[in-house]
Parts: sequence; structure tokens; C-alpha cells
Amino acid sequence: MNQVVIENPILNSPYREPTRYRLFDDDGITNDISDGRRPSSYFVPIAAPKKKGKQLAFETEWIKERQRENDEVNRIRRRVSIWRQGGYSGVTATTRRLLEYWRDAERENKLFFCQIEALETAVYVTEVASKYGDGWIDGYLREQNADAGSPL
Repeated sequence: MNQVVIENPILNSPYREPTRYRLFDDDGITNDISDGRRPSSYFVPIAAPKKKGKQLAFETEWIKERQRENDEVNRIRRRVSIWRQGGYSGVTATTRRLLEYWRDAERENKLFFCQIEALETAVYVTEVASKYGDGWIDGYLREQNADAGSPL
């Protein structure tokens, strides 16, 4: 396994949507950069082998075999992005003022993009999704919360 040294890991401003990301290969993260936003994904954990005396070595191609995309999260991100680019249509006047305030470039304590996107997603799910045929988002989130034992 190659050891990668990344001199400057910061590729994007925290105040704007990410536009570049580092790629993974079979050995892990690389110095190779791709344009766009990294799709949401996760790594499937592999249980440690049971110890019998001495610790066993465990070799694996850890990226290709274990990385899975969060398809629903990526779909929600795309829908919220389209809605954002379209000017937040379908929201109440109060919500529009809040969105403008949160995104104000002159604001003293500006919010990070990830914070704004979380707020936008909550607004989209509660006020807009069902108006634009995206009611599946609410259903998906309720199902995930029910599976996790969390009331929504």
C-alpha cells in the first residue's frame, strides 16, 4: 500500500459548493483531483478477524470492494441544487427572507455552505418537495428514521 502525502488538503472554500475533490484508488486517497462535487458515499466496514493467539494480517482492496454510493442522498442533493439555482420557488415569504439572510454575503458571521445546504434541504423537504413531485424524499426520510427507531 502506497503512502500518500497531501501537502495542502484544502481544495474548496467552505462558503461555496465544492467544485473539486480528491480521487480514491485501490490503496486509498490519491493526489489526483477531479472536477465537480464528490458524490456522497460510504465504506462498508469489514469485521476484524477473531484473534487466536497472534493477530492475523488482513489484506483487502479496501476502496473498490467496500465503497458504496448513497444514491438517495445524491438524488436529494441534485433536487435541492436545481431548486436553489431556480431561485427557491414555492416557499413562503418568511422562508424566502430567511434563505436570503442565511446566504447574505455581507453577513458578519457567514454560514458555511454545508450549513446552508442542510437548511435548504430541510426547507425543501417541508415546504417544496411535494409541490414538485418529490414527495418520495419525505417518504424516504421517514422510512430511514423508522428503521433507525427514531420518531419523525
